[in-house]
Amino acid sequence: MTLKPFAGFRSLETCHCVTGSMRHIFDFHGCSVSEEMLLGLGSGVGFIYWHQKGTDPFMGGRANFERPGEEGLEKTASRRLGVKQSSFYTSSAGKAEKALLEMLEAGRPVMLQVDMGYLPYFSFGGEEYHFGYHVIVVAGYDPEARQVLIADRDLELHPVSWDDLAKARSSACKPFPPGNRLYRYDFREFHSPEPAEVILSIREAATRMLEPPITNIGIKGIRKAAERVLNWAEAMDLKALRRACFNCFIFIDATGGSGGGLFRYMYGRYLKEAAGIASQSQLAAVGGEFKRIGDRWQEVAEILKRASRSDGPAALLPEAAELLLVIADLEQAAWNRLAECVN
Repeated sequence: MTLKPFAGFRSLETCHCVTGSMRHIFDFHGCSVSEEMLLGLGSGVGFIYWHQKGTDPFMGGRANFERPGEEGLEKTASRRLGVKQSSFYTSSAGKAEKALLEMLEAGRPVMLQVDMGYLPYFSFGGEEYHFGYHVIVVAGYDPEARQVLIADRDLELHPVSWDDLAKARSSACKPFPPGNRLYRYDFREFHSPEPAEVILSIREAATRMLEPPITNIGIKGIRKAAERVLNWAEAMDLKALRRACFNCFIFIDATGGSGGGLFRYMYGRYLKEAAGIASQSQLAAVGGEFKRIGDRWQEVAEILKRASRSDGPAALLPEAAELLLVIADLEQAAWNRLAECVN
């Protein structure tokens, strides 16, 4: 056999690993939907500040992760489009391999959660790096050569050995060990986005931002991040501080898979698309506000990027903290306006 993509598979340049992988799968099955629509319908935008002991500080713009009491962006967006989605995960390497092979042998691309640190086409400057909530699509495979072809966020399809893929799937490294997760889809009842679902998705995202269950989420989380950033220098040595700054830069900037501006650019485009579906022009106006908020997030990203390369990164942190407080005010106003639109 030759390593090539499945017949009918198109490689697409995408913004975010989860919604980009979903778009690859939806497109293969003839279901046309934008990546922004998948993100928005999945109530997938929010904010979280997280600093678990033994890991780098994390500022994330995603929301709705699968866990008890929360079905996850992948399932929420699919359900709102009439698509049945389920995920299979196991600690058994044998069961994981069997489940993947069954789908590949049927000629279907498969969406997987992996630790990007074990994917050979990524470079981390010679340092060990792990992030286990990276999502990719296996777009083809050659069982004789024991290789797969992976679709990621770029247009290029990446050949990866079966062994490297198995390591990426079964990684136990924190944060977010992937647990050999595999996603299955049933598109038989797919339908176009409906106004009621669009409105509900926006209401859910606004509620999470304005009324978070804990203080490191939503608007409160942005303010907490501003406070905690000022304490980084006391808690870390120079190397750890630089790494912390770079880690947060990556997840705000487009290079880390947020589409730029901590997902605010993508969400602004979703609101403009939603405005037409729901016949509410004011949603498009708020979409413009999210573009401007995204610009401010990019300013934070650039400060943190400079700090990660500086001999004195601590001197730049007050500037980042001050801008985070400005962003918190802007986000509060924008999400309040959205809540008024949809309630």
